[in-house]
Amino acid sequence: MQEQIIIDGLKAQNHDSLSDFRLRYKPLILYILKPILKDERDIEECFSDITVTVWNNIQFYNPEKGTFTTWLTAISRNAAFNKARSQNRINQNEEPIYENTPSPCISPEETAIKKEQQKLLQKAISTLSKDNQNLFYRKYYYMQSTSQIASELGLSERAVEGRLYRIKQLLRKQLGGDKDE
Repeated sequence: MQEQIIIDGLKAQNHDSLSDFRLRYKPLILYILKPILKDERDIEECFSDITVTVWNNIQFYNPEKGTFTTWLTAISRNAAFNKARSQNRINQNEEPIYENTPSPCISPEETAIKKEQQKLLQKAISTLSKDNQNLFYRKYYYMQSTSQIASELGLSERAVEGRLYRIKQLLRKQLGGDKDE
């Protein structure tokens, strides 16, 4: 119930609700950010960016599409990956661009193919048991380390790696691929 009070307060642009939001959801957001961003300053900056994003976009949250936590998790994960990508661009040495260099823009065909592949993957993931879905998302969506997953689930790292291997094999089979990694 407190979640709905925070959401309503954010929609009303109540600054106390923003403080309540930061207090309640900071552990979740940091849990998502830390495996992706390694520098504490980047994590704090990203947390601030997420807070501003939620404040400015709370009206777009739709409970019919998912829970508030799911919406917040997606925002946090995307912000972390955007921050990591921008850091990589800054840290890379710039190379000269030649006339015949292909455009970095994705073509409409590539976009359509990628969306179709994402739908097929989501469908295949939905056939997994809840435990296997949880494991898959922890590793490949939230980018958690094998040791962190093992520790939090009470498994050995080898057991986690074995289950992930079997999950990938099953998904490959469902998606029509039969090559090993």
